[in-house]
This record gives sequence, structure tokens and C-alpha cells, in this order.
Amino acid sequence: MNDKDRPAQMPHPLPIDDVLPALLSALASGTRAVLQAPPGAGKTTRVPLALLEAGLYTGKLLMLEPRRLAARAAAERMAETLGEPVGGRVGYRIRGEAKSGKATRIEVVTEGILTRMVQSDPELSGIGAILFDEFHERSIHADLGLALSLEVAEALRPDLRLLVMSATLDAAPVAALLGDAPLITSQGRAFPVDTRYLDHPWSQPTGRTRFDAALADLILTAHAADEGDLLAFLPGEGEIRRVAARLSGALPEATRVHPLFGAMPFKDQRAAIRPAETGRKIVLATAIAETSLTIEGVRIVVDGGQARRARFDSASAMSRLVTERVTRAEAEQRRGRAGRVAPGVCYRLWTKGEDGALAAFPPPEILAADIAPLVLECALWGATDPAALPFLTPPNPVAVAEAQALLRDLGALDETAAITVHGKALARLPLHPRLGHMVLSGGPDAPLLAALLSERDIVQRDTGSVSADLTLRLDALKNPTRFESEHSLKVNRAVRNRVKDEARRIPPANEAALSVGGHLALAYPDRVGLRRNGDQPRYLLSGGKGGIFDAAEPMGNQRLIVACDLDGDGTEAKIRMAAPLSEAELRHIHAGGITRRHQCRWSRRNRSVEAVEEECFGALVLSSRAWTDCPDAQVTRALVDGLRQLGPAQLRFGKSARLLRARIEWLRKAGAEMPDCSDDGLMQALENWLQPHLKPVRRLGDIPEAVFDTGLRGRLDWGMQQTLDHAAPAYFTAPTGTRLAIDYGGAAPSVSVRLQEMFGLNRHPVIGPNHLPLVIELLSPAGRPLQVTADLPGFWATSYGDVRKDMRGRYPKHPWPENPAEAVPTRRAKPRK
Repeated sequence: MNDKDRPAQMPHPLPIDDVLPALLSALASGTRAVLQAPPGAGKTTRVPLALLEAGLYTGKLLMLEPRRLAARAAAERMAETLGEPVGGRVGYRIRGEAKSGKATRIEVVTEGILTRMVQSDPELSGIGAILFDEFHERSIHADLGLALSLEVAEALRPDLRLLVMSATLDAAPVAALLGDAPLITSQGRAFPVDTRYLDHPWSQPTGRTRFDAALADLILTAHAADEGDLLAFLPGEGEIRRVAARLSGALPEATRVHPLFGAMPFKDQRAAIRPAETGRKIVLATAIAETSLTIEGVRIVVDGGQARRARFDSASAMSRLVTERVTRAEAEQRRGRAGRVAPGVCYRLWTKGEDGALAAFPPPEILAADIAPLVLECALWGATDPAALPFLTPPNPVAVAEAQALLRDLGALDETAAITVHGKALARLPLHPRLGHMVLSGGPDAPLLAALLSERDIVQRDTGSVSADLTLRLDALKNPTRFESEHSLKVNRAVRNRVKDEARRIPPANEAALSVGGHLALAYPDRVGLRRNGDQPRYLLSGGKGGIFDAAEPMGNQRLIVACDLDGDGTEAKIRMAAPLSEAELRHIHAGGITRRHQCRWSRRNRSVEAVEEECFGALVLSSRAWTDCPDAQVTRALVDGLRQLGPAQLRFGKSARLLRARIEWLRKAGAEMPDCSDDGLMQALENWLQPHLKPVRRLGDIPEAVFDTGLRGRLDWGMQQTLDHAAPAYFTAPTGTRLAIDYGGAAPSVSVRLQEMFGLNRHPVIGPNHLPLVIELLSPAGRPLQVTADLPGFWATSYGDVRKDMRGRYPKHPWPENPAEAVPTRRAKPRK
């Protein structure tokens, strides 16, 4: 029997075996199906082999895996089951590595490879089936790959079989997306897993234990209490290294600790998943171990309950990593790792009560990640609107618009969002469009810089911080030995080697002579930073956001920089990596993006109008000089802005205007049709009543007081003026003939008048058509208040006597008649005898 005909020798039964007949039947009678199977059911390695043996497809089956380690491991396990080496009937292809040949019938690939295959050959020649494994992770590549595969199947390949497999996903929407495809469910896992929770939350104020210490303690407890190897889940490499340090010296000598994270060399990853040769092992892993991997010997899972996710803010075009609580789906995935080959136990670093507060599923990556690469792929496919493609979760329209704006700035899309020739070239590169644009437009160092920015930092330091200057990284890449001796820094040789390997796969750039900062300005035109005034290394970025270096950063004194790595803070992001940039180089690279503008604005700092002519790059002002011929209308508009900023206290009304304003407001509040002369009303309407009368002066103090009076009076038309004079007269004439201005600013209209001028008046004065009594403040001969009354005859008859007694001695030269109602009013003192 030839190897190609040898059937798979299944080592032991798995739960998935029970549903394979139903799955094969569904794909024999149709072309699409959805398989839901919990962790440990065996779907990753059993289903592709079953499809192969059933002869349900011709050509090749592509199986998509979210991670490189999982792709290799799945291919190796299936090849081992067939009794063949990898590269025969089962092979794999990942970025930078492939083991497959003409005889390959099952090819395990990472998810982005399918997109490249569809874009280069829309008919997918030679592909008979596509299997999406671990679709519940909802990676952006898997979502795009499924959408494109559905388009291919609908338009070009009705025979193409599509199978979506998931461990924890709510599979019904996927089945609906696949045209109500059959949904097959596998129940249970191979072995039971006992779940154990904390009695009390580890983060309670009574015990402020760090996460690292709490998880290390739980690992030691689990290791002592149960048999078998242990797999612990942590959010990232930093936590893995700190927990490993805490475990050092606390474990039996026969127990080995293995880290497992994506940035490790593959040989170290394989050592972590390989069975322990002697003794026991503890694997400290990130989410890389959640799916598709069987780590031999694991009986214990310790779940730290945290996950690290990238969150992208489309408005700032910046991503940041956040550490969040795991979801129930992720916790179930992790728990399933303990029951793959034997009964197991799962320890959770949270309480049973906290378990109910976990979210059900993590957000799809298409809603949380940078979708500029996806939008470019959609445009290459011919979809100027990604929502036109059959996505399980369509991308956010706002994020799409932001991504399209960036791609237009890079020259990848035209104004209609259709892909350009340059955009097609960008799509062919295994890089983010920003970095691809830098490679195609930059100089010889561009591929190295692109590779550097695609990998983790190659520079390390045992203690303290490392400069954010990307130029240092390029030096370390080219000559690590000299770099280490000159800078007392370490170079991560494994990462350096990956960077150089990646750079070799990037097509060579042109011969343009650009600095590191110049290259970055091509990739990040929205992150050119101009230093703000002050002692702190704070920068305004050309996209409008703020950035800041650590206080000790040597590059913090540069006038211009380009930031390529920030922490994504929405207010002022920490700049983690950047390079200096000269203004001459910026002007050379982005000559078309530098604009000249005239600004006439109110300066809060100088409390005056500033008219300037500026050269700008985005939000940055590169140069500024006085705009000497600024139009008067713009100056007065800026004056109004200043008034509005500083508030109504700047409205310098004269006495006459203040009284007029009070009359208008009193009448308006009484229900008459009058302009709103309250503080808010006046400030909101400055352009209407004040600006037309302003002269083009630069400071508020230079505005003549009369302008405010003129503007206020101009608010009244002829009819309003007539109503005002009739219903709220401006003056009251005293018996002496003195015209007294009526003040309408108090609770009721009032006048102030010397008492002697009111002699002979035996009826109280009233105003307006409703005969409202006028409030009268009676004054002494010296102008001091004596009495306030709204009933003058009553005052004459009662309180006047007491006032007379007190005032006669104080003001003997003035008349104080016994009967003031019949006395002659006067402005004068008694005549001399």
C-alpha cells in the first residue's frame, strides 16, 4: 500500500468521532457546514483527515489556523497520524516557511495566506475545500477570508466546499451567513475537568497582592495538590517572566518551567509543547495556547483570568494594548486544555461570584483593530465599501472612513475609494499599508525599518529605560556588537534574526537618500511632532493629538520628530519610539502637504487680536509672521470672539445705555415683543448688534464706550421704540421740573429724588398703561437715602413727621414744612433773611 493510500490510524477515540458521519453527510449533499465542538473534542486533527478519506473534495483542502505554532503543530499531528513526514499529503505554509509539495492534499495555513491566494487567483484553482478552524477567535483575517471565500463560491466556484469550525462561538449566525448551512454539534470533551475557584478575590483591599505573586502562589498550590504537567495562562511576556522568576527556587528540582509566547523562537515553542522527558513541567503561556494545541501531559490548568488585547482608535490612528478580564468563552477554552488526554483540574484566579460577571465573548477583531489593511484588501477585490461584502460582523462605518482617509493620504485609494496602481503595489507587500508606502517610496534602509517596526523591540536593558530613538535600533540591527559596546545595551539576537529574515522578503526600495525620520514621515504623515513650548518634552502631532517622551529621553529636545509607536492614550500619548526629523526633509518629502493659511484670531494669552500668515503641516505651524493687510471684517470678528470668551463683563455700557437695557428687559419679561438684552441674549447675538459698529482695533480696551450704546439702541425698530416709550417711559418729571431717569433694573421701576422736590405732590406717580406705582427713593439735601415709598400721600401723613424732626436740626437751612403736601417744591435752601 502506497503512503498516499494509507488510511489514518487514529490513536484513540475522541468525541468528534461521533459526529463525523453527520458532518460528512452534510458536506456530501451540500457544499457548506458549520461544526461546533468544545475544546478537546479533536476537531482540528480529525476532521481534515476524515474529509480526505471520504474523498469529498478534489485538489487540496486549505485549513486556516490563527497562529503559526498551531498551524505547524496541527500539520505535524495529522502527518504523524498518517504515518508520513510533514510535506507529504499533509503540509503547512506560514509566513516565511512552507512544507508542502505536489502530493499535498491538506495544507494548513495561517489566515492571511488565504487572502493572498484569493486576490491572486479568484477561482482558487486546485482548491477543493476551505476549513476555517477556531473561527470563534474572530480574527480580522478569518472574517475577511470567509467573506472573500463566499464571494468566490457564489460567483465562480459553486463546487467549493466551506466548513467553519468553532469551539465556543454562537454558531447560528455563522450558519445563517453560509446560507442556512447545516449546523453539527459535538457534545462533551474526552475527559472531565474539575473547576476550582478562589474563596476570596485576590485583589481585595485587605490583601493587596500583585497579580504576579497571586498567580505564582496559585501555581504552587495546584502543582502540590495535583498530578501531571501544568499549563498557566497569563496576559503577556512580561507577566510570564516575572512569574517564572517567582517560581524559581520554589519548585521541586525535577519540575521544569517553560515560557510560551508568540515572539519566542520556534524551537523554544516546540520545547514547551513537547512532553517532558523526565519529571514534570510547568508551561507559562499567553493566549497562544488557548486553541489547536495539545500540550502533552497537561492535567492542570491555572487561569490568571486576564487577556491582552489591542484597541485601535480610528480618530487618532493609534493602537494601545489593554489588559482585560477574560470572557466566559476564553475561560472555557483555557479550561478545556486540562482535559485533552486525561481527567484534569482547572484553577481560576477568581471567585465563583466573579465568574458570573464575565462577558460572554471577546469583541470581533474587525471592531477593535486597525482596519486599514482590510479596507485596502477590499478595494483590491473591487469593493469600495467593505459593507458590501458578506462579513459576519461588518466593520464600523466611521472606522472605514478613517481608514480610507489614511489610504488616500498614502496614495493607495483615489477620491472614489477605488484602489490605485500604488495601492495595488502596497497590497502585494506583507506589510501594513503605512510601512509598504515607506518601502516603495523610501531608500535602501526602508525594508530594514519596516521589518523593525513589524517586530518587537530588538534593544534590551537589564535595568532602566532605553532611548526611544529608532535610529539606535537600526544601528543595532546593522552592527550589534559595536552597538552593544558603545551603548551598554543588549540586542535580542533572536528578534534581530527574525527582523533580518523579514527584511529579505520585502522587495528592495529605491535609492532615495532619507534619514530614519524621513522614512517614518512617509509612513506616518499624521505623527510628525512639533515640540511645544516649555520644559517638558511634549509634542503636538500633525494629526492633532498630543505626545510626550519620558522626561529623561535624549530626543526630547528635538524640534521635530516622527513618532512611530505610542501607547494610544487619547489625551497625550506616551511616545515609545520615534526618530528626529529636519524641517528641510519634511518640506522635501511632504511639499504638497504644506499649506499656507491666514489666521485672524483672538489670543487669550495676549488678550488681543492676532493676525498671522502661517505655513502648516496638518495641525503643526512650521512658521508664522504678521499678516499686515488683514481685512477689517476678520479683525472685528476676532474681537467678537474675544468678547465672547471673556464674558459679558466686557460690555462697557454707559449709564444711559444701562438704563435703556434695563427698560427693554423689564418690558420683555412683562411679555412685550422686545429683543433679548440679558447677558446670554447679548453674548449670543454679538455679530448682529455689536460687530457692525466695531472699528478694526486689536484690544477690547480700545473699543469706544459709545459703540456699545449705539449697538444696543440699534436693536430697537420704530415700533419697539414707540412701545417702549409708552409702556416704560425713560423719565419722571418732579414737581420742580427736574427730569429723573427711571431705573427698571430692580424689583420695580424706581427714581431717586431729594425730598424737597416732591413737596406739593399729593397723588403718587404712576407709569405705563397699567398705572404701575413708581417706587420713589427720597433723599436728604446731601443725597443720602431717607425713605423708600410707593405711597407718597401716605408717607406725608405718617412717617414724614419723624423724618422732619430728625432732619430739621441736621439741615436747618432747608425747608421742612409741617404740611409738605401743600408746600412749594424747591431745589434750593431757604432764602437768607
